Amino acid sequence: MNLTAALWNALYPVGTPVTVYPGVRPPHGRAIDTRTSSAAYTHQGHTDAVFVEDYSGFIALTHVDPR
Repeated sequence: MNLTAALWNALYPVGTPVTVYPGVRPPHGRAIDTRTSSAAYTHQGHTDAVFVEDYSGFIALTHVDPR
């Protein structure tokens, strides 16, 4: 799913259950089931991202699927 931070925030509140893919998506990456812990934002002016529980760092919205 490829959404802007503004559209993500309009659709999904903080605490939304998500599956995230740090780094790369499967089959070469791993999936983590978690929840968002922040509103989405634009990181350094070009990457729409969100913070999630139990993961250090942000995740690009292109690597986040709401459940």
